[in-house]
Amino acid sequence: QVQLVESGGGLVQAGGSLRLSCAASGSISIIATMGWYRQAPGKQRDLVAIITSGGITNYADSVKGRYTISRDNAKNTVHLQMNSLKPEDTAVYYCNAAVGPFQYWGQGTQVTVSS
Repeated sequence: QVQLVESGGGLVQAGGSLRLSCAASGSISIIATMGWYRQAPGKQRDLVAIITSGGITNYADSVKGRYTISRDNAKNTVHLQMNSLKPEDTAVYYCNAAVGPFQYWGQGTQVTVSS
């Protein structure tokens, strides 16, 4: 089993910044990809950003240029720096890790952006 613990969510005004962090622990051999997804009320869970063990990144078009994902392989942590936040970024953000054929999810952290 792999446990993912997120931190860093909260309430921020539009134009502000937040930094999310996720730490993985447990039966970890190699985490191929770590990333963040988000789910707004009444909507599906969507990809925000992912990063491979080699540092290759992929972002949703809606966050390109505003969000930056980074990863510390030695510590099995992933971070999401979110700048120029907009009200439409409001959602529960979930950390994700791929370990072999398995996908693991964190419990989610709320990000609320006020206008």
